[in-house]
Amino acid sequence: MSRAPRTLVFVHAHPDDEALLTAGTMARAAAEGNRVILVVATDGSAGLASSEYAGDLAATRLAEVTESALILGVARTVSLGYADSGLHAEVPDGFAHAGRFTVAKAIAAVCDEESADVLVGYDPSGGYGHPDHLQVHRSVRAASVLCARPPRLFEATLPREPIAGAVRLAAALRLTPAGFSPEEFERAWTPRAQITHRVDVRAYLPAKRASLRAHASQASADGSVRTLAVLTRMPGPLQTMLLGTEYYVSVSDPQAARTSSTASSES
Repeated sequence: MSRAPRTLVFVHAHPDDEALLTAGTMARAAAEGNRVILVVATDGSAGLASSEYAGDLAATRLAEVTESALILGVARTVSLGYADSGLHAEVPDGFAHAGRFTVAKAIAAVCDEESADVLVGYDPSGGYGHPDHLQVHRSVRAASVLCARPPRLFEATLPREPIAGAVRLAAALRLTPAGFSPEEFERAWTPRAQITHRVDVRAYLPAKRASLRAHASQASADGSVRTLAVLTRMPGPLQTMLLGTEYYVSVSDPQAARTSSTASSES
């Protein structure tokens, strides 16, 4: 007996975050007949980009995420309209400075409009700690208990141990920039033992690669190497190894999610 189609709402901080973290899952869910909704919090205007994108970077990045969503089979893309806060929340009117419940109500409204079955945000560390990612974590957890029919809550993440190990090795080989602190990555993402769901997306890597390539502005920056550029240019077998699985933590108790979110926002 086939399962009824579900509606999944993915909330991301910036254009390109969907490509990096959840593109394979989104493409797989859409291909299996589910309705996939993408909510993008910011315009990505503080992202690094080469001088060829020196014009209206926000418009460029929103066009890129629209193309990415089309590639992945997304049924609806919602922009919350916030400015990118920057890596250190230096943009005064950026997303990181918005009221958590204001953002949460906007996300919950999308979930209610779509009768969402699943809501996806970020882990408590915000991945690598970007302030906009931390805001997504807090706001999505709050939104999960504001919905008229609370959806099942998941948080997209990566296993901490291999990333921290790779960073330590890079630092030992002096491949990291001056002032870089590998210790920060000891607290990034999620310990492997806490990851509850591993999604095999190997069959959807062509869509994930195309989604990554759609974000051309983020594949180049004057004088620096971008993660997205490295991922799109690496050999196929290595891409399969690094990108063929996507990782999530199930937050099973919405009330606990609200308590945790409140505690994290007050600390």
